[in-house]
Amino acid sequence: MTTVVFACIHNAGRSQIAAAFFNALAAPTKAHAVSAGTQPATHIHPEVVTVMREAGIELAHARPRLLNDELAASAQLLVTMGCGEACPLAPGLRREDWNLRDPKGLPPEQVRAIRDDIRRRVVALIDAHGWRR
Repeated sequence: MTTVVFACIHNAGRSQIAAAFFNALAAPTKAHAVSAGTQPATHIHPEVVTVMREAGIELAHARPRLLNDELAASAQLLVTMGCGEACPLAPGLRREDWNLRDPKGLPPEQVRAIRDDIRRRVVALIDAHGWRR
């Protein structure tokens, strides 16, 4: 089974969205995702919880977690979203960077646009690797 780590700085928005969509769309016997941040927040951004609820995914009880070397090393793919050099590098770990705006504090229509962009990217990633349910 493949593990994908989605990482951003606070693990309170982009990476939570990506991991939630990934786990909803990927075959659980083929791949799963976790999300983490280099400087985890205390909670998920409320605007992210709202727009994900609109998409049928509940993140109200999700908790940000720390992206450390051990977590990165347990994965086969690390998808970073704005943490730059603060994201750990693990030997042999493939890494992609998705340039995405942080949704914190943005109006709902902008958060929805970020959510939809992340969903498109996640679908493309799943399809490219044959991980679809």
